[in-house]
Amino acid sequence: MYVPAAFAQTDLPTLYDFMERHSFALFVTDVGGAPYATHLPFLLDRSAGPQGTLVGHVARANPQWTEAAGQTALAIFSGPHAYVSPSWYEAENVVPTWNYIAVHVYGRVQVIEDADRLLAIVGTMVTEYEQALPHPWAVGDRNTFIDRMLSQIVGFRIEIERIEGKWKLNQNHPPDRREKVMCRLREIGGENAEGIARAMEDNRGR
Repeated sequence: MYVPAAFAQTDLPTLYDFMERHSFALFVTDVGGAPYATHLPFLLDRSAGPQGTLVGHVARANPQWTEAAGQTALAIFSGPHAYVSPSWYEAENVVPTWNYIAVHVYGRVQVIEDADRLLAIVGTMVTEYEQALPHPWAVGDRNTFIDRMLSQIVGFRIEIERIEGKWKLNQNHPPDRREKVMCRLREIGGENAEGIARAMEDNRGR
């Protein structure tokens, strides 16, 4: 990913926090000599490996897993994004842009087909996403139904070898222009505009 120095985010806990908040990501590998992508949730194990490990699973019917083992995969985590009009700067010789936050993760894929390991992956994932619900659902112990479901998925682990964070938040503009952009974004409202405004506020001073 092209990351100018002004937009680079290298703080690992910040990157981890972002990946966990925006865990539904894009899993990209090569299939048949061409890029192939699947949208899916990832679990992040911060303690596994020098930079952490991503864990997930795909449908066995998905051809992506059949060639993924040993490949260097790319996982793309996307956050809020918003258009920025040059009129908001109230300045001359400025152009439109798009503010956004994204994290790219690279690492080799380890394919997992063992049923017990698959059950552990699914169980951990279900616990993660159910815990905030008023009546959390749990996978439970292995039985005929669970074994049938496990036979229809394939798990994977990606030990992180490289991680890139891009916080493109008008850092290349003076503070007064950034304040004007934040004000306009708050006026527009909505999840993305407000998310970028909050990120710009958190990023003050960088």
